[in-house]
Amino acid sequence: MQITLSHFRLAGLAVSTGADTRDYIKDGLAHGISLAHLERVAKTIGLKERKVASPGVTALDLCEDASRRLLAAMDIDVSTIDAIIFVTQTPDHSQPSNSCLLHGRLGFSKSSFALDLSLGCSGWVYGLYQAGLLCAQGGVGRVLLCSGDTLSRLTNPQDQSMNPLFGDAGSAAIIERTGLNTPWYFLLGTDGKLASSIIVPAGGSRTPASGETRKETKNADSNIQHPENLIMDGAEVFNFSLREVPAAINTVIKNAAWQLSDVDALVLHQANKFIIENIATKCGLKSAHVPSNLVEKYGNQSSASIPAALIEGLGEKLTSRSQKIVGCGFGVGLSWAAFASEMGPVITCPIQPYPKK
Repeated sequence: MQITLSHFRLAGLAVSTGADTRDYIKDGLAHGISLAHLERVAKTIGLKERKVASPGVTALDLCEDASRRLLAAMDIDVSTIDAIIFVTQTPDHSQPSNSCLLHGRLGFSKSSFALDLSLGCSGWVYGLYQAGLLCAQGGVGRVLLCSGDTLSRLTNPQDQSMNPLFGDAGSAAIIERTGLNTPWYFLLGTDGKLASSIIVPAGGSRTPASGETRKETKNADSNIQHPENLIMDGAEVFNFSLREVPAAINTVIKNAAWQLSDVDALVLHQANKFIIENIATKCGLKSAHVPSNLVEKYGNQSSASIPAALIEGLGEKLTSRSQKIVGCGFGVGLSWAAFASEMGPVITCPIQPYPKK
């Protein structure tokens, strides 16, 4: 689906990460993996460190911290915010939603509404579209968009194909209605036939958690998993990424009537360095315009990774002037979402851990 919206802007961004640092090489050596193999993988897909949530800290806590820091930096009173959108696949509870819980924690007005979106790595762009739609056509003046996950809790520590990949983070963004006719070009897509390519097989209503769903098995690669763990078909996801993402990026660039040389930055979901570099090459964009090193510091941050890449990958460029930005999130669903628009200046808060050490 292709949509064009206007009369809204991205006004502010903040990201809070988990406070505990895990080292890819050290963890791998502790699991008996050879140093040569670890160094080869680290170089290829950009694994070094990742930030994971401390015990008891959830995506709700991380997004609350990011929200409080952003609201303070922008000097915004919560009474001026009309809606909360919370994008997560690791909520505190099946009921009530994280957006309602955050609504209460931050002391929002009863007249402001709250909703959750259950999406992963494509989720921030879907949330941005939903917030923009509310501002552009729904009579809403200001939206707090939060997105994030604690995916490290869903991987098995003995699964070296999955566990080293994921970090934990929560983001907050302020989306505001404006009188400016600055268009945002969106493309949203889903291929539900490939939904099982990234899946937690058990723990939901279809297969409730039980002793059976926590029985561990060893696969052909000697990785240990059980059905309540996050499982991914890496080859299928890689092929999907190269098939759908460049096409989506090229479409929003075309819809914006830009040339490749017009694009100041391509900001992708930080899945891993190998995927990002392959997508950039296929799109014909130089690596200097495509942030790709955040996964080395934070791990795959799910729906918080694009906000993190905007803050850290663009830095002063985003906070000081307008930029022509293309972005794309892609992953669980399988789903993808791309955008192209001029954005900036944007107020940003430095990425920092929660709780701050």
